[in-house]
Amino acid sequence: MSQNAAIPSLLPVYSRIDLAFERGEGCWLHTRDGRRFLDFSTGIAVNGLGHCHPHLVQALHDQASRLWHVSNLFRIEQLERLADRLVAHSFAETVFVGNSGAEAMEACIKMARRFQWHRGQAERNRIVTFEGAFHGRTMATISAAGGAKMVDGFAPLLEGFDRVPFGDWAALEAAVTDRTAAVMMEPIQGEGGIRPLERQFLADLRELCDAHDILLVFDEVQCGMGRTGRLFAYEHLGVTPDIMGLAKGLGGGFPIGACVATARAASGMTASTHGSTFGGNPLACAVANAVLDVMLEDGFLDQVNARGAYLREQAEGLAGRHPDEIELVRGTGLMLGIKTRRNNLEFAAELRAAGLLVVPAADNVVRLLPPLVISEAEIDQAIEMIESCCRARAA
Repeated sequence: MSQNAAIPSLLPVYSRIDLAFERGEGCWLHTRDGRRFLDFSTGIAVNGLGHCHPHLVQALHDQASRLWHVSNLFRIEQLERLADRLVAHSFAETVFVGNSGAEAMEACIKMARRFQWHRGQAERNRIVTFEGAFHGRTMATISAAGGAKMVDGFAPLLEGFDRVPFGDWAALEAAVTDRTAAVMMEPIQGEGGIRPLERQFLADLRELCDAHDILLVFDEVQCGMGRTGRLFAYEHLGVTPDIMGLAKGLGGGFPIGACVATARAASGMTASTHGSTFGGNPLACAVANAVLDVMLEDGFLDQVNARGAYLREQAEGLAGRHPDEIELVRGTGLMLGIKTRRNNLEFAAELRAAGLLVVPAADNVVRLLPPLVISEAEIDQAIEMIESCCRARAA
């Protein structure tokens, strides 16, 4: 504790749950006092391969014994390999690596504006975004997303963002002007309540961007890296962005983020226009490469698809049996939201007491974000815990 009783030594910006985990293994977390929890939160879609995956542990150990950090003044072989692999398995032709999702989205914002500036159109510097979005906690990313909880007390916000209601095509069309540089959005909103945009909406959006010569930016920080059953969510949608932000599952728990883009979109990003002291260091990139080793194995994403379909089937069955408790289930793959008819924070607390960790989100949703290595038996356990809570409430 701080010497000043008015504030703890740890800045009180989180309402922390009184649980401290000592170790994790696979889909389970363990406390020091011997309690065990089935983890359907995964650090908010971060631990995609579960806790202490042996391949990731070995990669981290091997790299830590050789080299942790060197400056980006020098070549970094692990970084170059990671970039090559992200390019080979996505639409992208170039990659910038940072340390977090917020940094990835900052790079996306800078790249989109620099693209227009580089072409002699500096006045085209505005970015259209969607209400309910979450792009990070930096000044640029909270300015992009808006929302009172994120922006109150931090004025003046950064200029240049035009927010429209989620999924409102007329408002989107009206917001695109001759000053627009890009449209930036999550193809599936995470913090916003696991809200996917319709395929046709996204197809029309791609056409709109092309017609107005503006860039389409996807934030796949939460929905990317296998979470939907494909390596990237855009692969499900038949719509390819120009720029995309990644993080969370990219490092499997180790901090790393990336901005990936086409050569055209990145054409303004020349030497000294962007950088990061720690971004792309050998330690983080070694772990991210180990994540890709697993996710790119033959059959891995097929299994994620199968588990996602099974979880969806079981969750919808649960909603059918308990319509007074569960309003609907939505999402894709192993990124599902249960919209509850009661307070979602209370529901999450009851599930936690039953041994299941979930993540609350907007629109009275609790998120189910299990590790991609979840088994059907563990899904059954989770569903039984949720059902027990529903039964207890009804009794």
